[in-house]
Amino acid sequence: MGSYRYEILRETTTDSLIMENNTREKKMNSNVYGIDLGTCNMKIYCKTSNKILNEKNTIALVKKDQIYAYGDAAYAMYEKAPESINVTFPVSTGVIADYNFLQTMIFDYIEKKLKGRVKNAEFLVAVPTDITDVEKRAFFELFYKSKFRPKNVMLCEKPLADAVGLGIDVNQPTGVMVVDMGADTIEISVISLGGLVLSDLMHFGSNRLDESIISYIRREFNLVIGKKTAKALKEELGSGLPGRQETMTVVGLDVVSGLPVEREITAEVVYEAIRANLESICSSIKLILEKTPPELARDIIYAGIYITGGGSKIKDLDQLFTQITNIKVNTCENPEESAVRGLSKIATDSKYKRIPFSMKNTTLK
Repeated sequence: MGSYRYEILRETTTDSLIMENNTREKKMNSNVYGIDLGTCNMKIYCKTSNKILNEKNTIALVKKDQIYAYGDAAYAMYEKAPESINVTFPVSTGVIADYNFLQTMIFDYIEKKLKGRVKNAEFLVAVPTDITDVEKRAFFELFYKSKFRPKNVMLCEKPLADAVGLGIDVNQPTGVMVVDMGADTIEISVISLGGLVLSDLMHFGSNRLDESIISYIRREFNLVIGKKTAKALKEELGSGLPGRQETMTVVGLDVVSGLPVEREITAEVVYEAIRANLESICSSIKLILEKTPPELARDIIYAGIYITGGGSKIKDLDQLFTQITNIKVNTCENPEESAVRGLSKIATDSKYKRIPFSMKNTTLK
């Protein structure tokens, strides 16, 4: 099993920032933000402070059109709020589901939490590869058509941002496979020479695993649990391979009596609940490998498969993929932030200037 470690971004000193800026092109704007809008979490990189903000991509609404809370505060209300408060996720299956509220939340994040300036700013936004041009344009217009009139908006294919964030030089003529396991999507990509050779977007992610755990426990134990409880079971007991011995006590509603009860759930139960989902992911990885040109496949065998995204933190998932493919699998620290780390590099290193693209000339009128 391979292991890839990425050193977490640290705040640079004022002197180093000055030296770094002096080596870059004079035209480059320091007011730049890299943004990864995931279903579960929103990650924003601020070039001025060299910091990354990572919060839940969640909004709590009252009266259907007033923001009551957003981010981690809104997520804390999920499955606990009264009927007067509606907790929603503005990004779903990799695309924007609630344009206006998402736009408001992003700029509030930048101004209030990052203390940034949105006027005359430049935005670099990660987008899934296998979505339509209309859906990509929605990400572009989210910023370009905002009232703050940004200086520039560029998009970046998320697999490329992931790879750069993992420390891979994507400009090299070398094949790299990246599996990004998000909350609502899983993207399997082969990269070479700064572009995508193959890509497959699966329209399910770690949220589907949570749903499978809920269904399995209801069917086997007549117990109804919430999505947060299922997520906790997945994170604490989930595994790509059988054999874990740990247990976890949960509280749910008994289907027969309708009363809340405690129940001890074993790791083996969680494994059985998510096994079919993991098999589907393995099949998709094998399918992409079968389509990969031989020379690029050779590179992947030597370098290994890179897995990232929040869903990749399931224990022994790398070992499962290795068993299925006979290829080593590389993991990383803080995998949910790999794309935004990549955006931070792409925004500051001129050797990656060919990767981002604009949709300015194709924007809908």
